[in-house]
Amino acid sequence: MEECSIKFRGVSVAVGMPFDSDDFIGSVPVHSSSRVGYAWQSPDGWHGDVPRFFFSTLSPFAIMPSHRPYPASEGFDNPLGEFLRHYGKLLFLAPLVFIAIAAAFTSYYIVQPEEEAVVKRFGRVIAINQPGMHFKIPFGIDTVQSVPTARVLKEEFGFRSSNGEGRTQYRKDRAHTVESLMLTGDLKVIDVEWVVQYRISDPAKFLHTARDPRQTLRDNSEAVMRRIVGNSLGSDVLTEKRVQVSTLAREELQDLLDSFDVGIQISTIELQDVTPPELVKPAFNEVNQAEQERERLINEAEKRRNQVIPRAEGQASQIIAEAEAYRAERVNRSRGEAGRFTSILEQYALAPEITRRRLYLEMIDKVLPSTGQIYILPEGQMSPLPLLNLGRDAVPSVSPDASTPVTTSSRARATQSR
Repeated sequence: MEECSIKFRGVSVAVGMPFDSDDFIGSVPVHSSSRVGYAWQSPDGWHGDVPRFFFSTLSPFAIMPSHRPYPASEGFDNPLGEFLRHYGKLLFLAPLVFIAIAAAFTSYYIVQPEEEAVVKRFGRVIAINQPGMHFKIPFGIDTVQSVPTARVLKEEFGFRSSNGEGRTQYRKDRAHTVESLMLTGDLKVIDVEWVVQYRISDPAKFLHTARDPRQTLRDNSEAVMRRIVGNSLGSDVLTEKRVQVSTLAREELQDLLDSFDVGIQISTIELQDVTPPELVKPAFNEVNQAEQERERLINEAEKRRNQVIPRAEGQASQIIAEAEAYRAERVNRSRGEAGRFTSILEQYALAPEITRRRLYLEMIDKVLPSTGQIYILPEGQMSPLPLLNLGRDAVPSVSPDASTPVTTSSRARATQSR
């Protein structure tokens, strides 16, 4: 018996030829991944216990002699058949193992701390999960989209910034200038740069309400800012009404996004650089400097006014208060004296002599404590006590009832003696 070889679907198979005759040309052991059979060739075609399509496949092949003859008793050489006979069952397990590994790797997902996961099953939202590890149906049945809901996002208009080498890089080109050039209410062209900071409040609406929610936000923000700037004066937007423009733009943009129901919450809108175009910037800077100088002088005048006017008002209030106090004091004193005089007059009418003496004594009692010592000296004689130096403290005077000079104190003492 000789061995021949043919190719069947890219695999070499052995062909056995037990004998040559007019009725039997050759035999072929046929094997596949599912079974092993045997086929032979006769003048009228191929025959055997293999599927019929093998015959149509083998019919074009002719039996070619091999270079290694062996006896018929040794059978035929078929190493692939022997391999399939021993390890064929293991080949069926390989796809199952692959499917199990794919299911294990696609049945869970992890949501980051700043995100929320939108879980969809066949395109329909079934859950919104918080940060952590979660499970889902594998093989693409359940799909997950992560949305950064806890992070503050921003959109820049009129410029772009990027972080590189630890420093923020600022970039502005012609395409960005188209976003920022606006016409004001007084027909002036200014360059307005602003930043919109926002958060995603509803991840499901953010993903499915609008086709491109980020572009929707940009278009509406630009429309709102152009409308507000177009209704304002250029000088106001450039100087004193920047905060009002930002606040009004944030409120109107939030109302628009709420009407679209896109799940976006506006945090702030901040105006960055608000400048005139480059061609007119030098002239505008001069005007701006003049405006600043005017504002400085006005502020200094206001400061001086705030210092002088309160001080003058305080002094005026003090003078008025002192005058009112003096008036009250004099009026009260006059009323008191008038009342005292009236009461004395009443007593004097009842007892004139006694009242007169009492008034005299009261007056002497007030005057004498302030007069000091009293010495009575005879007229024309020297002081008997020159060491007392009476001339410094005592004032000489003439007694009312004699021509003897006396001091003030002597007159008082003489009065007391009487």
